[in-house]
Amino acid sequence: MDITGRIKGIKYKKTIDKDLNKVSLEKFDINSASSTSLIFDKQNFFAVSKWVSPKRTRSYPYERIYDSMHISKKIAVIPIIKDEGKNGDRDFLQWDTVSLMSLFDICVIFAYYSDASANKLGNKITDQKFDNSYVLSKIKEIEDYHSSGLHWNLKELADLCRILDKAKKSYLKIEEKTKIRLHSFDGINAFENKIVKDFKNFMEFSRAKAEKAQNREYKTIQSKESLNTLSKSKITIQNYLGGKYFFTVDEVVLNKNIVNLIESKHSKNSVLPSESDVKDGVVKMILYSNLASVKVDGVPMKSMAVLRLTSDVFSGSISSESIKKDVVDSFKTNNLSEKRKVFIERLFKEADENNFVAQIYGTKQ
Repeated sequence: MDITGRIKGIKYKKTIDKDLNKVSLEKFDINSASSTSLIFDKQNFFAVSKWVSPKRTRSYPYERIYDSMHISKKIAVIPIIKDEGKNGDRDFLQWDTVSLMSLFDICVIFAYYSDASANKLGNKITDQKFDNSYVLSKIKEIEDYHSSGLHWNLKELADLCRILDKAKKSYLKIEEKTKIRLHSFDGINAFENKIVKDFKNFMEFSRAKAEKAQNREYKTIQSKESLNTLSKSKITIQNYLGGKYFFTVDEVVLNKNIVNLIESKHSKNSVLPSESDVKDGVVKMILYSNLASVKVDGVPMKSMAVLRLTSDVFSGSISSESIKKDVVDSFKTNNLSEKRKVFIERLFKEADENNFVAQIYGTKQ
């Protein structure tokens, strides 16, 4: 089953807030900063999120998107490349990541690592650190930049080769310092040539890799999913930038002319999946709830986004469509803490206000 849809713009009301660490720009260090920080400088406030890999499937980068959404000026510091050594992984920035950030009006700083250490086994590098001076200089540029995240990102992409050159020189120094052999620069040079030749080629190159990842995920049931059926389906979302996002919907339910797009998160040992897992799923809801022109195998349909949280510990089931008495009774049955209650109430409110459904199911009834 193939599902397609378009996104013209993002409309979303956020209720699950997080107290972000507040840091003055003059004292900010990207390497010691938390995953998302609130930076202030004179009268300006902006959110800065730090990615530890250019690959979107590592370390909950979607959570960072969610935590910064309520701030008008948003920045994501993303390594253009991360090489852990010849015996480890090497990940490159993908066009679709840039396109997704642009869709959320997030300015990307294409950063590079300038320092690292050898791991205990002496076969990989670890504790990689960004060039903080470079990051600070770019934050100051963005502070005075008054166009959209899209325009900033396209401007920076035009300068990507110079940044890649900085990354290569830094990795040569890191290799010399740590005595750990890194990957050949042939892969970086090929990546660079694709960018230089044409942004369009870069997009197609990255989309092909994203599509392969989609196909791999389509065939895999993750441990954090507990599905009622094995109805995983591909979904391809196109935005006004021409960017394509290749996702996999965990579960699809067809009901006449409505298709339910279900994102599932599962916990074995807790009454709820982690907050990071939930926020990761909510970002999918932001996308799915803003879909237009949805088609299933070429047939136009209406769509409904559903976030399904399952647990081996939770007893019974409730949803954002449940009446208040049933929700209160469920809280008592599961002996939930006040923190859990507030989190669920905010999640359900967010679902109501943004036209998606949030469900909580116990898997062992």
